[in-house]
Amino acid sequence: MAKRILLVDDDLYIRDVYEEVLLDEGYAVETAINGEEALVKLREGGYDLILLDIMMPKLDGLGVLEGLERNPPQKRNGPIILLTNLGHDPLTKAARSKGVNFYLVKADINPPELIEHVKKALEEIGQPSAESSTV
Repeated sequence: MAKRILLVDDDLYIRDVYEEVLLDEGYAVETAINGEEALVKLREGGYDLILLDIMMPKLDGLGVLEGLERNPPQKRNGPIILLTNLGHDPLTKAARSKGVNFYLVKADINPPELIEHVKKALEEIGQPSAESSTV
């Protein structure tokens, strides 16, 4: 069974490129165009991995994380990779304190590198000794 990934990004180009690359790798991909839509899907749960943009309209990535803290998902979700162009910004630090496992600076990665990071994050599921890190 294909791993389920939720891709959350308001940028149509990024969303389309990442979705195509992930589908080509055999992942089952669902998308959300803003934080409100993402929060609805994440509360249902059952995703193996979440790719979450931090800067979005309606509800940003931090708002999504806070919403999940207040109202946890029905089914457990897997790791969260934060998609950002902010680098070591305070928002990234705040997101990590709310359960983000990794972050990627969108401007610094290409599609093959995205797949590499996704595979690494999925491999670390269930490895309790693995520490969250920046990929």
